[in-house]
Amino acid sequence: MLNTTMINRETKIGAIYSLSAYFMWGLFPLYWMLIHQISALEILAHRIFWSLILMLGLLAVTRTFGKFLKQLKELIAKPKLLFCVFIASVLITVNWLIYIWAVNNGHVIESSMGYYINPLISILLGIIFLKEKLTIWQFVAFLLAAMGVLIETVNYGHFPWIALMLALTFGFYGLAKKLIHIEPSLELTLETLLIVPAALFYLLYLQQTGVAAFGHSSWLINLLLIGTGVVTAVPLLFFAEGAQRISLTMIGFFQYVAPTLQLLIGITIYREPFHVVQLIAFSFIWVALVIFTLSATLFNRDHPVLLRTAESKHH
Repeated sequence: MLNTTMINRETKIGAIYSLSAYFMWGLFPLYWMLIHQISALEILAHRIFWSLILMLGLLAVTRTFGKFLKQLKELIAKPKLLFCVFIASVLITVNWLIYIWAVNNGHVIESSMGYYINPLISILLGIIFLKEKLTIWQFVAFLLAAMGVLIETVNYGHFPWIALMLALTFGFYGLAKKLIHIEPSLELTLETLLIVPAALFYLLYLQQTGVAAFGHSSWLINLLLIGTGVVTAVPLLFFAEGAQRISLTMIGFFQYVAPTLQLLIGITIYREPFHVVQLIAFSFIWVALVIFTLSATLFNRDHPVLLRTAESKHH
């Protein structure tokens, strides 16, 4: 009884962390709009650099820097784990670059479609690599969501490479996070540490050639560039905390929160066109969400995937 209570508590905490992360990610287009005049590559480099600075500061405040150094030594001694962390850092970096470029070049709705496809990718990865299983109602929800994504893809009229790349990079990033059993704050610091040399080199190059935005723009732009570290690290920390507590399948469906917010922002603020067919696709996905939510509450008293995942954390 006590073990079941612990499992339910871990599941609830994981759900709150995950939903918070996706809500923040859903609001990202509003932030990138403020610095749209800066190239995507420069924004990306700042995201990496300032994220590392923030994480190192967090380690210092929480007095876990020594623990981080110990983890780094252990990581160096385990090439396979180091490779997994490196792959995760590359995947999220590529995802960031594509997303920033897409939003700042008027592809917010296509980006949101990418994050609608993303949960389907996560579900498939969970089934293939982690042997997660779906209940019958979750399977129905999966089919409805897939139908919505298919309608949107066909309606778009051409191969949605932006959407597909966003879905694949973040889907495999989520899988990598499930395979890396390192404390979230330490793991995120390691991720940014591995990729920061390239980011720092590029920023120094921009400064040397005199084309850098940072230091040559208004104080607000400089502050917003520094702030990319905060808006990058906080949701990633939340995502990492959530990913370790709930199944990849559940994470996959929670991811619909972010693209829904992005879609609404694309329509109302960026004024991108949104047609009836897109609304139909949108409706399929939301019906799938409702069914999935009910499948874990009303339709089934127990959630086998969640229980199995949570139990593995306590053994």
